[in-house]
Amino acid sequence: MALILPVKGISPIWGDNCWFSPNATIVGDVTMGKDCTIWFNAVVRGDVNSIIIGDRVNIQDGAVIHCTYQKTKTTIGNHVSIAHNAIVHGCTIEDKVLVGMGAIIMDGAVIGTGSIIAAGAIITQNTIVPPNSIYAGNPGKFLKTVTPELEEVFMRTANNYVMYADWFKVSD
Repeated sequence: MALILPVKGISPIWGDNCWFSPNATIVGDVTMGKDCTIWFNAVVRGDVNSIIIGDRVNIQDGAVIHCTYQKTKTTIGNHVSIAHNAIVHGCTIEDKVLVGMGAIIMDGAVIGTGSIIAAGAIITQNTIVPPNSIYAGNPGKFLKTVTPELEEVFMRTANNYVMYADWFKVSD
């Protein structure tokens, strides 16, 4: 069973049909919607500020979601995929966003709806990523606009991770 702990009397809460891997860590002021999945070795740490996660969000293996004490909370919209080993810290991620493997998004950044943060990208403090943008590099810069063909990937990925979690529920 996942490590789920209260911090200062505040416990994580989540909606229906969520799945957490046995070694995921979810602590403190964390609120998430339905159909969310938190994967192996992922950490969602709402100890110093709040973390709000929408519906159908997948936080993949080794990812870290955190915030900054008395400064920035973390807000993640609906249908968001946060890939392996990404760090999401004190920022806002709007709906239908893909955060690539090993990407880092820092305090005060806002990732617009329908955007992709490329694998390994570093989105520096207070960066505003416009909707439907692909950002890559260090520091992250605009690469190109999300094409209609890529838009389908947001929903497919979010739906697939709900399906993958169902495979584990059968063996629970």
